[in-house]
Amino acid sequence: MSNDAATEAPALDGPQPEPPALGLGASLSPADARAKAEGTFPYAADLWAEGLLWAAILRSPHPHARILSIDTSAAAVMPGVRAVVTHEDVLGDSAYGRTVADRPVFASDVVRHHGEAIAAVAADHPDTARLAAAAIAVEYEVLDPVTDPEKAFAAETLHPDGNLIRHIPLRYGDPEITGDVIVEGLYRIGRQDPAPIGAEAGLAVPRPDGGVEIYTASTDPHTDRDLAAACFGLDPDRVKVVVTGVPGATGDREDPGFQIPIGLLALRTGCPVKLVATREESFLGHAHRHPTLLRYRHHADAEGRLVKVEAQILLDAGAYADSSSESLAAAVAFACGPYIVPHAFIEGWAVRTNNPPSGHVRGEGAMQVCAAYEGQMDKLAAKLGLDQAEIRLRNVLATGDILPTGQTVTCPAPVAELLRAVRDFPLPPLPKDTPEAAWLLPGGLEGAGEPGAVRRGVGYALGMVHMLGAEGADEVSTATVKVHDGVATVICAAVETGQGFSTLARQIVQETLGVEEVHVAPVDTDQPPAGPAAHGRHTWVSGGAVERAAKMVRTQLLQPLAHKFGMSTELLQITDGKITSYDGVLSTTVMEAMDGKELWATAQCRPHPTEPLDESGQGDAFVGLAFCAIRAVVDVDIELGSIRVVEMAVAQDVGRVLNPAQLATRIEAGVTQGIGTALTENLRTTRGVIRRPDLTGYALPTSLDAPDIRIVKLVEERDVVAPFGAKPASAAPVVTSPAAVASAVRAATGRPVSRLPIRPQAAVAAP
Repeated sequence: MSNDAATEAPALDGPQPEPPALGLGASLSPADARAKAEGTFPYAADLWAEGLLWAAILRSPHPHARILSIDTSAAAVMPGVRAVVTHEDVLGDSAYGRTVADRPVFASDVVRHHGEAIAAVAADHPDTARLAAAAIAVEYEVLDPVTDPEKAFAAETLHPDGNLIRHIPLRYGDPEITGDVIVEGLYRIGRQDPAPIGAEAGLAVPRPDGGVEIYTASTDPHTDRDLAAACFGLDPDRVKVVVTGVPGATGDREDPGFQIPIGLLALRTGCPVKLVATREESFLGHAHRHPTLLRYRHHADAEGRLVKVEAQILLDAGAYADSSSESLAAAVAFACGPYIVPHAFIEGWAVRTNNPPSGHVRGEGAMQVCAAYEGQMDKLAAKLGLDQAEIRLRNVLATGDILPTGQTVTCPAPVAELLRAVRDFPLPPLPKDTPEAAWLLPGGLEGAGEPGAVRRGVGYALGMVHMLGAEGADEVSTATVKVHDGVATVICAAVETGQGFSTLARQIVQETLGVEEVHVAPVDTDQPPAGPAAHGRHTWVSGGAVERAAKMVRTQLLQPLAHKFGMSTELLQITDGKITSYDGVLSTTVMEAMDGKELWATAQCRPHPTEPLDESGQGDAFVGLAFCAIRAVVDVDIELGSIRVVEMAVAQDVGRVLNPAQLATRIEAGVTQGIGTALTENLRTTRGVIRRPDLTGYALPTSLDAPDIRIVKLVEERDVVAPFGAKPASAAPVVTSPAAVASAVRAATGRPVSRLPIRPQAAVAAP
């Protein structure tokens, strides 16, 4: 599929039946698509309230310093300033964190990263608030920052909890065994920013009962509420988070570091307080993808079959823990990739430094190791004289095989089928060596390269991700479905972040109840929790809860009819808004059967439990897995090192296609995000200080950078333990595409390409 056909349904092998207009399998459009396209969608930055005050946050210019004094007097007396808060004004817990409460609301004695919050101001105008924040006098004793994660082990202690967040030693098989062929590699992955669409913003409104309501584009409102309530010194039921204006998210959409200060200011002033972060503040405040250092040694036999993998994986968590423990678990567990490895010995660490904080970004942990183990597979292919695809086919994982964590792969794992699909897909034609085709050169029309210096490379990568939370995470979601007067309403706290849950919920109810008009209620914390929007959990867990609730309503609807005609409800079916019996005796519409009644039901969905990895890295830590194969075709100017991605051929294990157009869009977006990781996105720092924290210094891929993205195969082998049998769609291509691009650049240049993003000097051909 080309990138100019985002709404086109992905092509499947063989003749396909006509897709339905409604329900599962239909390409139902998102309810908010028109508003977002026309610019009328109300984002969080558009929020307003009577008597509104504006907030600004003072942030540290140093990555590591001791705070000697904080003087807020000059700011407090400025006209229009209503409140100034520091660590002394935090009413409850002084620190917060999604897994470990180690990050202070405001730094009190030590600053641990560039951009750490020191104080916040509320004023009657945003410019006044920023001027007042700048007027706060902070005296620092600047300390040497620890920015090299390898030196964090022996460095001075940066945090009371220590510099080591987690260590996972994975032991699987015989440590003494060796292979006929050994290749080694050192790989580095840069710091990627989630770069959320639109400004990070929020509005806090005090309540008459002494509580507060926070309106923001949260992706995990109940966790955000609990974190905020603890810092406010309030019971959770006195804090309400209302989700509003979510434009899309590829990681944490709204960091609590933006929400908690405005809540404190609202409680302090008794007025609504709004914060709209600048892009620079976003770069400084929220979490990024973990920069990672990876050392690998692969052992194989003479025919290229893997014997043993040894690896050391070091995640730079930055100043605080955030989700580093979970990211490390994924990195260690998937360090060998979707390959059969009889013996594996992996050491993984996540450490604190004075670098910017790291946290959840789509495909965390799995993306970094994919780039490394696929680099190793290319090295093995070159050393053995094998084709890149062939060496992978000789080692691919399948259902029934065992991961190095000791967990058996019970879900569908059609890895070989995916790889063959991209391998056998026709290659794109070579561009003509003429001036008219200059735009096809790496660098485009303004590029300085010569057509004769351009080399084409073809590379492959196989990636895997886990579904839902891992290592014993309690995954549960609750949903309510109500039907009245032919209109259904779904109430579920699953946030629509662009992954398509709201559309899926509508499709589920349409399919189950035959009701065409379905609305999804706005999300707030008065509803039962549904958990974070990550790892495909809302498709599985929240979608499963909606399906169960809808089926309960269906039973309520059909039981009176079944009783009247002396048959069971299983003998009745709902199609296109009509209820019919197997023998044709009964035929009526859903509206007639409702007869003005209101039906509703509430249900939960909780997948089977998992367990933490033990002291040897063993355990059934994951609910399920999803796989992806990508073939990348690139053109490289071997003199200048400029790279153009020509085509990405994608084959993916999706379980079941629930919405063809939406699925294609998710895959294309994931591939494009991965291309940014491979070529342009790197939040650079100098001794812990972020360099150019804006969208000119941080280069996101644009539509001009997006290649033709061909979805050549979608394997619909349903996972029997998942509702609808579907698997997550977007994380797998994000994980796989950077490794595929790097593989293609290796093929074009003969260079090892061991760093992402790929620097121009790494793409200059070897002499």
